[in-house]
This record gives sequence, C-alpha cells and structure tokens, in this order.
Amino acid sequence: MSLPSSGDDLRDAELTVVIPSYNSATWLPSTIDALAESVRVAGVAVEVLVIDDGSEDDTVAIVGSLAGAFPGDLRVVRQENQGRFLARWAGIQQARAEHVLLLDSRVLLGPRSLGHVMSGVAAEPQIAGWNAHVDIDPDAPLVGHFWEVPTHVFWGAYLRAPRPFDLTGANFDSAPKGTTAFLARKDVLTAAFEQAWPDGDAKLMSDDTKILRWLADFGGIRLDPGFSVIYRPRTTVKGFVKHSLDRGTMFVDSYAGTSLLRSAAILIASIAPVVVLGAIVALAATGAWPGALLVLGAVLLLLLVPLVPAAINRCPGRGLAAYCVILPVFTVPFWFGLVRGVFVHRRAFARRAEAASAGKAKQ
Repeated sequence: MSLPSSGDDLRDAELTVVIPSYNSATWLPSTIDALAESVRVAGVAVEVLVIDDGSEDDTVAIVGSLAGAFPGDLRVVRQENQGRFLARWAGIQQARAEHVLLLDSRVLLGPRSLGHVMSGVAAEPQIAGWNAHVDIDPDAPLVGHFWEVPTHVFWGAYLRAPRPFDLTGANFDSAPKGTTAFLARKDVLTAAFEQAWPDGDAKLMSDDTKILRWLADFGGIRLDPGFSVIYRPRTTVKGFVKHSLDRGTMFVDSYAGTSLLRSAAILIASIAPVVVLGAIVALAATGAWPGALLVLGAVLLLLLVPLVPAAINRCPGRGLAAYCVILPVFTVPFWFGLVRGVFVHRRAFARRAEAASAGKAKQ
C-alpha cells in the first residue's frame, strides 16, 4: 500500500532514495533532515520512499509531517513486517528514477555526499555500485561501539587510511561494505536482488552480502570516503542482543558454502563452545580445578586477542573499551544465532560443491 505522493508536478526524479524502516520513528526526522540538506547541496531531483515494514510506532505520521518541507517527493510505502531485504525490494520496484540509493533509517548522510556520489556516477557509469564510507556516531553509548573492533580486525588496511577503493570478486573481503548507504542503477539492483532471492524466511537471510558479492563480480563496487555517512547504532543492551542473534544467523547465510575453509570455520565455531564447556565441566567434576581454570583462561585470552590487531589498525579507544565490556553480552546470543543459522541455512554449505560440479560439467 502506497500513501499519496506529495505532488504530481515535480520534475522527473533523478534519484530514488529507499529507506527501509521498522519502528524507526525516533530516528527518521534527523535522517530525513540530513538527507534533505544533502539534496539541497547537490541540487538533484529526488523521490524518497520510506518503506514502513510493519512498524508499530508512528512512522506514517512522522513522515507525513516532514513531507511538506522536504525538497522532493517524500512518501511512505506500507507492508507487513518482512525484513529489510523485502522492504528494500518493495522500494526498488516502486522507484521511478534510473538510480536508487538504499539508505538505512539510522543514517545521517553527509551534506556533500550526495553531490559527490552523483558526480562519480556520471563520470564512471561502468561501476556497478557505490558504497558509502560509514563512521559510527561518536556520541553513541558504549554498546554501540562494539563492532568497531571486529571491523578494524578484518578491514584494518582500509580503515587505517580510508581512500577510494574498488571492490571486485577477487578482493571482496578486503574492505568494509554494506547496503547501509549504497547507490546503483535500478536495473542492476533488481538483477542483484533477484539472484540473491531468499528461499526461506527473508528475516533470517543475509540482506546484503550476496547482493554485494554479485555486484562486485558484475561491475565492481566503489567504496568512496567522499560519499560518507554517520551510522547511529543500537543504544540499548536489549536491542544489541537481538541484533547479535540475527547477525549470527545471517553470517552463516553470507559465508557458508563460499569456500571450504569458511564452511569449516563456521561449523567449528558452532561446535567448539559446547566442547570447551563440556571439558571445563568434566575437569571441575573430577576435581581438576587448575585444568578447568587453565582452559577457561585460554578461552578468555583467545577472545581478547582481536584487541591487538584492532589497536594496531587505529581502532578508537571507545571501540576497544566497548569490546571488553560488551563481549560477554555479545558472545552467547551471537553463538545461538550461529547455531540457528547452521540449521536454517544448512543447504548453503553445499553451494560450493554444487558450483564446482557445475563448472566441471561445462568443461
């Protein structure tokens, strides 16, 4: 269901902005205000589709109150709660412009970001997608900075000195990427979403990794600090726990079957905690407390090891502190999500074998 447009006499939209929103009424005013400023600076004709994904708050009323002052067409598309993948898909299908910007509801677009990325699109149309450089809101509570350590471990080479970076299929895991703020042609995004279409509950599927992997293979993805945004993360422990659980499940969907090593690592990670806990309990039950404490200490040390490469890669001190404090809150729900993912996405582990067999059949 689409609410009425704010006007029919607007110029043809040069860009459609799709904002999936689930109970994000608190964040939307500042998100849309920042977008409006970037639109004014860029001088681009836009339509903005806020996809209300079954929200139980006053999203519709909030967007309606902002539509009159927005420098473009701002409207709401309502659907039942189906998750971000299908919310974005709904927006892409209704987009009137040739290019679509996917923008999360908690994101503040930089004032010059839209003009920068639109100039890049015009200059290099062969690039399949444009990925924003994302900074975490420095004013976010400690729980919101937890992910800075993992990102600085895996993508430290880029984060030490952010610069324009082209992601391809060959170097896909070399730099941070995501659909938090991502721009591409509508037809290209449509093809990417179709090939990544979920075969189960879309809320438990990866909402971007498979899409981005296809785009990186198709025409490359430009990660560009000139196209920058600020992300406002979860601010409550309850929200963080739910997010960690879902992240564990989506992680399996994103990487299971992409290589033998990754599949093995996922399976080991899902089993190892049970084995370690069993060993600790067995040692304690037999009175071997020194051995039980030794195993427990080794596990804790292993979990803290990421702090070293993260610090070397210039992870902010608040991120390092958040990792130490929030790690006990993160570990259990993420592991439960991982185990759930192994069961929900068990067919994904066969993707690599199926692809290899198909390749041999073509030879």
